[in-house]
Amino acid sequence: MVTKGLTVVKCGGNASVDAAGVCADVAGLAGEGRSVLLVHGGSGEIARLAGKLGVPQRTLVAPDEVTTRYTDPATLEVVILALAGGVKPRIVAELSRLGVPAVGLTGLDGGMLRARRKSAVRAVVDGRTTLVRDNLSGRLTEVRTELPETLLRSGFVPVVSPPAIDEHGHPVNVDADRVAAALAAALGAERLVLLTGAPGVLADPGDDNSVLSTYEVPAAGAPGRFAGGGMALKLVAAREALAGGVASVRIADGRAPDPVSRALAGSGTEVTAVVTASS
Repeated sequence: MVTKGLTVVKCGGNASVDAAGVCADVAGLAGEGRSVLLVHGGSGEIARLAGKLGVPQRTLVAPDEVTTRYTDPATLEVVILALAGGVKPRIVAELSRLGVPAVGLTGLDGGMLRARRKSAVRAVVDGRTTLVRDNLSGRLTEVRTELPETLLRSGFVPVVSPPAIDEHGHPVNVDADRVAAALAAALGAERLVLLTGAPGVLADPGDDNSVLSTYEVPAAGAPGRFAGGGMALKLVAAREALAGGVASVRIADGRAPDPVSRALAGSGTEVTAVVTASS
C-alpha cells in the first residue's frame, strides 16, 4: 500500500460549493507533501446542461428517504458530458494553474470503478413504494486501485468522477459520495472529507447554526432523523467508508475558505458509526 496518510476529498456538486477554493486548499496540502485524491460530482452543472439540452430531470426518493438521480439514457449522456467534459477539465486546469500535477479520471479509466447495474430501484411515489426500472445507475462492487496508486506514488493528484463500468462493459451512473467512500476504503485512506453546501449535519435543516459536531450514523437502514435529501446519501457514504476501515470521516462546508484544512482541523461534523456487539 503506497497511500498511507492519504486524504480523500469529495468536492460536492452543489453550485454553492467553491471549487476554486477547494483547489487552492488541495494545492496547499499537496505543496506540504500530503497525498490527496479528489473526487467530484457536478449536480449544478448537470442541471444546467440538462436544461440547455432539454433533458427532463427526475429525483427518486427511496423508502429510507435517500434521494438519487433517475438516470435514463439521455440523462446518462448529460452526466458524462457534464462531469468528464465540463467540471473535471476545469478542476484539473485550476490545479495545474496552481502548480499541482493533476490527472482527470472517470471510473471507466483502467476499469477502476466496477458496478452492478440496478435492475430496479425502489422509490416512493405519491406515498406508495414502487419499482422504477430502466434506470442506468449501478451499485459499486469493486475498486481497482492500480491506476490511482500508481498516480499517487508518482506525486500526482487524481481527480475522479463517475461513471463506473457495469458487468456488461457499459457505463452506469454511480453516486460520487459513495465513489469517494469506496476509493478511500480501497486505498487505505486515513481520512475522508465530504464537502457540501452546508456547514455539516444540521439538527435543523433551516438553521446553519445548528450544525452537529458529531453524528453517529446507524449501522444499517435509514441514516438517522437528522438526515434528509442529499445529506442522507452522504451519511450512507460515510458509513460505508467507516465500515471499510477509514479512520476519520467528516462532512464539512465546501463554501468556506480553506474548506479541506478547516475540516481536517475539526470544522463540520465528525461522523462515527454505531458499534454493534459481537455475537
